[in-house]
Amino acid sequence: MSLPFRFGVCAFALAASSALLGDVSNCACDLAKPETLATRECGLCREALKQPESAEIFFLKDINPRKPNRWLALTRTYVPSGAIEKLPRPLQIKLWKAAIEKARELWGGDWGLAYNSRVNRTQCHTHVHIGKLLKGLEPGKYVDVPGPEHIKVPADGTGIWVHPVGKMLRVHYGEGITETALLR
Repeated sequence: MSLPFRFGVCAFALAASSALLGDVSNCACDLAKPETLATRECGLCREALKQPESAEIFFLKDINPRKPNRWLALTRTYVPSGAIEKLPRPLQIKLWKAAIEKARELWGGDWGLAYNSRVNRTQCHTHVHIGKLLKGLEPGKYVDVPGPEHIKVPADGTGIWVHPVGKMLRVHYGEGITETALLR
């Protein structure tokens, strides 16, 4: 096999694996140009535009048939590639508080929230997964914080997942696909 051919095959494999992982860091969504919102990864952007301007945070039932127990908490505000760390800090806190309230409403004390890493997101719009926490999971690094205002999203684009532990919130960080901590 020639070197150029091998390089081409490797480049194609790398591009294909990126597409499968769902990296939306180069999202083409432009709210001023509705034609750019037609792609699958811009679906949540389209939903956000349907919300009244007064709705800072809203919820959607996950439409993926493989995730019948999931909800999403979203901001109406758009930031490139759905990077929660680029939202104004007060809006981040409102998002976490609203997601926790909805999670408690749905799952009592057995809830979990998940925010996938930059390279594992499949949607361009900022969203947090809400679901029932799977039992027995404690991988990776974590920090316990007293409330949603203390949840910090890593600037490096890695994912986090959050769940209650007593009167504290346990924030797991440094992971990629975090929604796997939640019941599908």
